[in-house]
Amino acid sequence: MKLNYKLWLEEDNNRLFGDGPADILRLVDKYGSLRKAAAKINMSYSQAWQLIDKLEHKLGFKLLEKQVGGRNGGGSTLTAKGRLLKDTFLKFRSEARRQMSKLEVKHFTKSFKEKLKE
Repeated sequence: MKLNYKLWLEEDNNRLFGDGPADILRLVDKYGSLRKAAAKINMSYSQAWQLIDKLEHKLGFKLLEKQVGGRNGGGSTLTAKGRLLKDTFLKFRSEARRQMSKLEVKHFTKSFKEKLKE
């Protein structure tokens, strides 16, 4: 038995941002390309583009700056707000995981699990 959970930001009971978008932004930041980021998580470029577009409309600001083709090809970089959102969410997620792990050990003890098997 293991505790599992998901984290996301919401507004007016509507999901705005969570693990998937945070991971895509992290990969765009790493590879400089939405296409490469999407490929790393087995998502089509068009799906990734639609996700980013939908998020930008919901949030009211741009997450990515896009550079169109040319000699060195195109690419994408995070906007300042996109980077702030990604970094803050990933730091929060990391800290939340550490805390949830501590709480799991505290509450779902070996003795608890054994009592359930009785």
